[in-house]
Amino acid sequence: MDQAVFYGILIPFLGTSLGAACVFFMKHDMSERLSRILTGFAAGVMVAASIWSLLLPAIEQSSALGMLSFFPALIGFWMGILFLLVLEHSIPHLYEKSNVADSSTSPLHRTTIMILAVTLHNIPEGMAVGAVYAGYLSGDTNITAASALALSLGIAIQNIPEGAIISLPLHASGMSKRKAFTGGVLSGIVEPIGAILTILAASILIPALPYLLSFAAGAMLYVVVEELVPEMAEGKPAHLGTLFFAIGFSIMMVLDVALG
Repeated sequence: MDQAVFYGILIPFLGTSLGAACVFFMKHDMSERLSRILTGFAAGVMVAASIWSLLLPAIEQSSALGMLSFFPALIGFWMGILFLLVLEHSIPHLYEKSNVADSSTSPLHRTTIMILAVTLHNIPEGMAVGAVYAGYLSGDTNITAASALALSLGIAIQNIPEGAIISLPLHASGMSKRKAFTGGVLSGIVEPIGAILTILAASILIPALPYLLSFAAGAMLYVVVEELVPEMAEGKPAHLGTLFFAIGFSIMMVLDVALG
C-alpha cells in the first residue's frame, strides 16, 4: 500500500486517540457548553467534507454521462442514508439505552454500549476516507493526494472532540483514566478498518467509485442531521452550536480547496 495512503488512513484514528487523551489532563467532566461547541464544530466539518471531498468528486467522475452526471451521486447518496437508517433501527439508539440503564447494570456493560454507539457513527467516516483514497489510487485526476489528505485532516479534527466526548464521561462515571482513554480509542478503530475495506472494494469495482463516494456522503450527513444537529441546538445560547458549525465548515472548506 502507498505510504501516503497508509498514513492518510491512520490520521483520523489518531485524531480520536488525541481527543480521548483529554481525560489525562482535564480535571472535570465536559461542560454542556463545551460539548455543544465541539459537536457543532464536528457537524460543520462533516457537512463540508461531504460536499467538497465526496459529492462533488462523485459528480465530476460521472461527467461522461452529460446531463445525467448527477445520477450515480444521487443513487449513492440515498444508499448511504438508507444504510444508516436501517443500521440504527437494527441497533436502536444505543446512547438512549446507556442513559436509561438502571443501577444494576454493570459499568462494563454501560461502557460497551457507549463505545458501540460512537463506533456506529464512525463507520461512514472511515468509508469516506477509504473512498477518497481509492479514487486517488485509481488515478482519477479529480482526486489528488493533497485533497485526500485534506479529508483525513478534516475528519481527524472533528474526531478530537468525539474522542473527548467518549473518554471524559466514562471517567466521570467511575472508570480509571486509562480505561476511559482505551474506550475512547476503541471507538475510533473502526475508521481505518472501514477505510481499508472500502479501498479493497473499490479496487475490484472501479466503476462503482462515484457510488462509494456519495454513499459515504449520505451516511455522514445522516449522522449529522440525526445526531449532531439536535445535540448542538440544545440549551442556551441557541446560536452557540450554529456559530461553531460555521467555523468547522469554513475550516474544512479551506482545507479541501487549498490542498486540493
